[in-house]
Amino acid sequence: MTQGDSKTPFGPSFERAIAAIDAANAEDPNALSYAGESRPKELLHSELVWRWVRQLQPDPSEALLLAARAHHLRRWQLPRSDYPEGRVGYLRWRKELQLRHARETGEILRTAGYDDELAKRVGDIIRKRGLGRDAEVQTLEDALCLVFVETQLGDFATKHPDEKVVDILMKSLKKMSERGREAAGAIALSAAERGLLARAVAALSADD
Repeated sequence: MTQGDSKTPFGPSFERAIAAIDAANAEDPNALSYAGESRPKELLHSELVWRWVRQLQPDPSEALLLAARAHHLRRWQLPRSDYPEGRVGYLRWRKELQLRHARETGEILRTAGYDDELAKRVGDIIRKRGLGRDAEVQTLEDALCLVFVETQLGDFATKHPDEKVVDILMKSLKKMSERGREAAGAIALSAAERGLLARAVAALSADD
């Protein structure tokens, strides 16, 4: 299914859906480097989120795994630059991304043989409906934040002041479960990155 992954217990519809999702994300013109290898960004990102989901939830549901794989489906086709600067523009972009990801994923799932009920459930997870109340949505959110820390924190930190990086990390940690925060603390980071994460943890504790 992915590099180093064991097989899942799901059937042909699952295999067809994953193959179609991966084929779509493999078209990403942007690249992301990880472990010395450069690959299409959203394809790699989806595999890393999938891996974290399976680590956080040893027995993930079919819907959760499909959502993990498709949460950024063709994300590059709706760039942030198409929307106004500032928080209002950012939130509008994020909302429209989630709606588009859910809609296009639903089309793939139905073509693969899934019914509307399963497609809706996957879409709800992608749209993060019930975050903080729905355990599967929380697992996806944790995985997304962990991939950011694992693959993008270092680059982000070189481009922004420490205060902004700490603020972003604190906001991410606030959305995570305790299990997710513990996993973040175990990621291998540089001394500088670990220091930023420690500052964010301390700031979050003080804020509580």
